[in-house]
Amino acid sequence: MKKHAPTFNISSLAQATHRALRVPKTAITTALIAAALTSAPALANLNGAIKGKVVTEQANQSLAGITITARSNVMPKARTVVTREDGSYDLPQLKPGTYELTFEDSNGITQTMTVDVLLEQTSSANVVLSANKESVEVITVTGSKLFRQGNSSLSNSLGKKAIESVPVGQDYRDLLKLVPGVELSQNSTLGPSAGGSGVDNSYGFDGVNVSLPMYGNLASEPSTHDVEFVTMDRGGAKAVGFNRSGGFSINTVSKSGTDEFHGNVEYKVQPKSFVATPVGSESYELDKSWLTASLGGPLIEDELYFYTSYYRPEETRSNKDTAYGEVKDYESVRDEYFGKLTWAPTDDILLNISQRTSDKEINGRSVGAYETDSVSVGDKASQDIFTLDGSWILGSATTLSFQYSKFDLDTGSQPDNVLSVTPSLSSQLDISNLEQMGYFSVPSIRDYDPEGSYTQAQIDAFNNGATPLINQYGYTEDGQMLGGGGVGAYYQYDNQDFSRDSFEVNLEHEFDWGDTYHTLHFGAKWEKGVEELTRLSNGWGRVSYVGGLDESLEEGSTAPVVYRAYVQQMSLATDGSTPVSGIKSETRSLNFEINDTIEVGDWTYNVGLLVSQDTWYGQGLKEASGTLSGYELAPGNKYEMYKTDWTDMLQPRLGATWTYSEEDSVFANFSMYNPEASSLARAASWDRNTRAEVEVEFDSAGNVIYAEPRQGSSGKVFADDMKPRRVTEFTIGTTKYVGSDLVLRAHVRHRKGNHFWEDMPNTGRLTDYSEVEASGVPADIAAQGLYVDNLDAIRDEIGGSSYVIAEVDGGETKYWEASIEAEYMGENSYVNASYVWSHYYGNFDQDNTTATNDANNFIGSSYYGDGRGRYPWDNRYGTLSGDKPHLLKVYGYYTVPWEANLGAYFVFQSGKPWEAWDGSIYGYSSDTSRYGEPAGSRRSASHWQLDLNYTQDFKIAGDFEMQFRADLFNVFNRQTGYNNNPYMSSETFGEYRNYYNPRTLQLSFNFEF
Repeated sequence: MKKHAPTFNISSLAQATHRALRVPKTAITTALIAAALTSAPALANLNGAIKGKVVTEQANQSLAGITITARSNVMPKARTVVTREDGSYDLPQLKPGTYELTFEDSNGITQTMTVDVLLEQTSSANVVLSANKESVEVITVTGSKLFRQGNSSLSNSLGKKAIESVPVGQDYRDLLKLVPGVELSQNSTLGPSAGGSGVDNSYGFDGVNVSLPMYGNLASEPSTHDVEFVTMDRGGAKAVGFNRSGGFSINTVSKSGTDEFHGNVEYKVQPKSFVATPVGSESYELDKSWLTASLGGPLIEDELYFYTSYYRPEETRSNKDTAYGEVKDYESVRDEYFGKLTWAPTDDILLNISQRTSDKEINGRSVGAYETDSVSVGDKASQDIFTLDGSWILGSATTLSFQYSKFDLDTGSQPDNVLSVTPSLSSQLDISNLEQMGYFSVPSIRDYDPEGSYTQAQIDAFNNGATPLINQYGYTEDGQMLGGGGVGAYYQYDNQDFSRDSFEVNLEHEFDWGDTYHTLHFGAKWEKGVEELTRLSNGWGRVSYVGGLDESLEEGSTAPVVYRAYVQQMSLATDGSTPVSGIKSETRSLNFEINDTIEVGDWTYNVGLLVSQDTWYGQGLKEASGTLSGYELAPGNKYEMYKTDWTDMLQPRLGATWTYSEEDSVFANFSMYNPEASSLARAASWDRNTRAEVEVEFDSAGNVIYAEPRQGSSGKVFADDMKPRRVTEFTIGTTKYVGSDLVLRAHVRHRKGNHFWEDMPNTGRLTDYSEVEASGVPADIAAQGLYVDNLDAIRDEIGGSSYVIAEVDGGETKYWEASIEAEYMGENSYVNASYVWSHYYGNFDQDNTTATNDANNFIGSSYYGDGRGRYPWDNRYGTLSGDKPHLLKVYGYYTVPWEANLGAYFVFQSGKPWEAWDGSIYGYSSDTSRYGEPAGSRRSASHWQLDLNYTQDFKIAGDFEMQFRADLFNVFNRQTGYNNNPYMSSETFGEYRNYYNPRTLQLSFNFEF
C-alpha cells in the first residue's frame, strides 16, 4: 500500500544533508503501528522502525497533525511525530525493543498500543482513532514481530524471549542452528553450508564483522550471553547493508541499559558426568562451567543509559600420566568484559558506544603418552570489539546514520616451558643439555638390516651415540631405559593476529513522485582487514639425533651429520644479528550502494546496485620501473598485489512484490554477490620465500656444519584479466498470513557460483596424462596453453613460484532450493518449522580442498589444482560436500502457567557427501585430495536429534527473582558418524572419523533483579 511523504526535490535532500553537518534541532521519526511486520534494510546503527497509518471514525475529520509518541524502556527519550495529510507516519531509527505508541488528536482523544521492534525490521500497524473522548483503548500487538509484508528477501528475526527460551548454547556459533535451511554443523572452525561455501557466510556482532580476515570463518571467541536480538538473511538481498555474502548473513545486537536498574548473576555447570561417553572414547573428560553477571540502568534520566557484563567460561581436565610420570592438568579460562552506553542528547540524535574485551588462556595442552610434562603447550587469545554508531533524524523524510567499528583478535600458542637459548649460526648446540635446547626427540636403538641403506658399522656407531642419550633422556619400562620419547620444551611459538577497521555511512530519503512512493538509500563503506603472522622457535626448535647416518646437505661436503635442528627463520639471528620480521598481509575494500524501493498500488519494486573494489597487499616487493614484472625484491616492504576493477564487481539487486491482499504477497528477486573472503594477500605474498623453516646441521660437538631453508611455498604471479568470484541468485516466493498468529512462507531459489581463483601450476593445462589411467585435460582447455606466458622471465628477475593465481577453468557451483516455512506466535508460545529440499553440486568445492577442512585454510591456495587428480576435470564434478537434500527444523517454546518455560529444538538432515580418494589412477602413491570417482558419489548416514530445556522462575521478594534452568542436548544420544575416511590405500577406508556430540546436560542458576 502506498504511503505519502513530501514530494521529492533536490533542494530538500540537500538541506537535509546540510543539517546533518550541524546539530539538529527538530525531533522526527517515522511512525507505525502494526498488525504485521515488514522486513527493512539493515541500518548501520542496528535499529528498527515503525510505520503506519491513522484513520478516524469521522469521515470528515482531518488526518493531518495527529500526534504520535513512541516510548520504550530502551530509548532514553520519547520520539514524537505527527501524521501527514493522509494519516501516514514514520518512526525510523528506533532501538530494538517493545514500544508503547500513544495517538492523540486535536480534541485530546487518545489511543495506545504496544509494538515490538526487532533488529533490522520495520513494524507496520494502523489504528482507528475513536471520536469519543471517553473511549480510550489499549491494544497490545504480539504476533506481528515475526510477520513480513512485501518482503522479497529471505530473512528471520528473533528477540530475547525466543533466543533465551530455546536450547541454543553459549557460543555465537550455536545461533546458526536456528537459521532455516542451514545445516546443523559440528565444525569448530569452518562455517556451515547454505547454498555456498562455509567461508562465504557473514557474521555480525553488534554490526561488527567478526569473521576472520583472509579466511572468512567465524572468530572463535564471540558468545551469546549478551545477545538480545538476532537477524538471519539467506538471500534476496537489497543494496542496503553491503551484503556480499555468498552464503548466509547473520547479525546480532547486544543488550542495552534501560530506564530502570536491572542486573543478574548466573552460574551454569556441565561436569563430565553430565555427558554421555563419546563414540571411540572410554569416557568424557572435560568439566565445564560458565559465570555471567550483568548490570544496567540510567546514568542520566531520559538521556544516558549504561549496560555492562562479565563472562567467565572455564574448562578443566585431569591429564593422564605419561611414560615419564605425572603431567600438569589441562585448564582453559576466559575473562570477558563488556560495556555499552546509549545516549540521546536530543530527540533527534541517538548514539551507541560499546567496548568488548576478552582474554583467554589455555595451559597443559598437547602432552603425548611418551613425553615429559615440560613439553606441554598453551594458548592465548585476546579479543577486542569496539563500535560507535549513531543516527540523526533530519526531517520528516530523511535520516542519516553511521557506524565505526574495530575488531582485534590476537591469538597464539606458546610453550609452557620457555627456554632461554637464542639460536644463531655462529653459536653451538649444547649437547650436554639437549633438554634446554628445544624439543629433543630421544633416539631408539636401531637394528641392522642387511638389505637396508646402512652398514653394520654405521648402525653400531649410531647406537653407540644413542645409548648415552637414552640413558639420560629416555623413560623406564620394565626396568629398562627406552628411547622414542620427547623431552625439553614445546618447539615453537605461533602468533597470528587479526584486525579489521570499518566505517560506513548511510543516508535515506523518502518522497512522492507522481503516483509512486520512493524510499531512496545511499551508502558508503570502507574496510581494512589485516593478518600479522610470526612463527618463532623455542630455543633451537625441533632437535634430533642423526648419529652420522646422513651426510650434509652442503654440496660437495661429506661431513657426517650427528644432530639436526629445524628452526624458524624468524627467530634465527642473521649475520647482522637481526631476525627476519613476520609476515603482514592486508586487504582493503571500498563499497558504494544505492537502492530505491518503489511502491505503486499493490506492487513494490526494488532497484539497487552495490559496487565494490577489493585490493590485496602483500610483502616483499616494491615497484621498480624498467623491469619486466614492474617490481624488485624488497623483503619486509608492503606492496599492492592486486586490485579488482569496479566494473567487475557490479552487484545488481532487483526485486518485485505483489501484495494481492492486505498482507499476503508473492515476490521475485535477482541478486549478484562478490564474496570478499580471500587468503591471497598472504598465500601469494613474496615474503613467503624468506619466511621458511631452516634445517641446521651439527657435528658431534654441536658445531654448525651447514644451514639451508627447507622447501616451502613462495610468492605467486597473478594471471591477467581475471573476474572476481561471483554468485548469481534468483528467488521466487510467497507469504501467506493465516489469522493474526500464523504466517506461512514458501520459495524456490537458485544460485550459481563461478570465477573461482586458485593457485595452479602455470603448465597445468599442458599436464601429461599419457602414462596414467585418467582421461586427461579437455582439448579446449589444453588449447589455451600457459596461464602466464612470460612467467619464466619474471622468475628469472624476482624469483617466485612456478604456480600462478588463475581462474579455475570451467569452475562452477550450482544450488537449487525449495523451502516451506511456518511461524506461529501465540500469547505464551512460539514455533518455527521449516523444511528445505536442496541440491548443491559443481566442480569447485571450497569446503573440501584439503585433508583437514574444518580449519582456517587458505581461500585461493589449496590442494585444488595441484597436479593430476586435483584439476577441475579430474572427477571433481558432482555433489559437493555441503549438500543436504533434506533438512527439517522445528523449534519453539511454551510458557506454562506455573512460571515456567519449556523449549525444544528438533532437526533431521541428510548425511554428508564424500568420495573415494585414489592417487594410483593418476600415477601417485599419495591419495590426498585426488578423486578416484565423481565428487560426492557416497554419503554418510542421515542425522536427527532433539534438544530440550526447562526453565523455572521463582519470585523471592519485590523485583528479586531466582531462575533454575536445565538444557539437555541430543536427548536420544544420536552420535551419528560422518567425515568418512576417503583414502583408498588406508586400512580404515570408509570408516567414520567424527561423530555428532553425545547427550549433554547443563544446569544453571540465575539471580535477577
